[in-house]
Amino acid sequence: MFLELIAVFVAGFAGAGVMMLLAKLSGGRLPRWLIPVGAGAAMLAAGISSEYSWYARTSANLPEGIEIAQTGDSKAIWRPWTHVFPMVDRFVAADTGNMKANTETAGLFLADLYFFGRWKPVQVVEIMVDCPNARRADPALGDGSDPVWRDVGAADPIVKTICKGA
Repeated sequence: MFLELIAVFVAGFAGAGVMMLLAKLSGGRLPRWLIPVGAGAAMLAAGISSEYSWYARTSANLPEGIEIAQTGDSKAIWRPWTHVFPMVDRFVAADTGNMKANTETAGLFLADLYFFGRWKPVQVVEIMVDCPNARRADPALGDGSDPVWRDVGAADPIVKTICKGA
């Protein structure tokens, strides 16, 4: 986050510098108020670029064996361009490389899910998936009770990702 803030400030200085150079090359015919406008436009462009490239950068750095199961788009009124081009600001990845198969029940797998969110720490949840019945168990309460199964169907992105990796 700190490095992105530095990048936005550097973009602002560069934008102001470009406008100052254009004003100098035009012989002073450009109004001086274009210098802060250029700085602001460059800062806005750098911030938008950083927001839209977060998903590509983060997903490209995932280790082998971790597959993206689901993404979430974001639209916000204070970012009107996101209504035209929604940006991915969260996603769920499944660790298919380290899944554990149940030795007593065929088609039952235990896997880790990683919840990534822009400006949020990564959360890890262990989930159980029953591939033949296309259902998954919500995380148990940790009190030794039976898991709560949900019939989500074979089209569920998490069930599909984990069962494909099995």
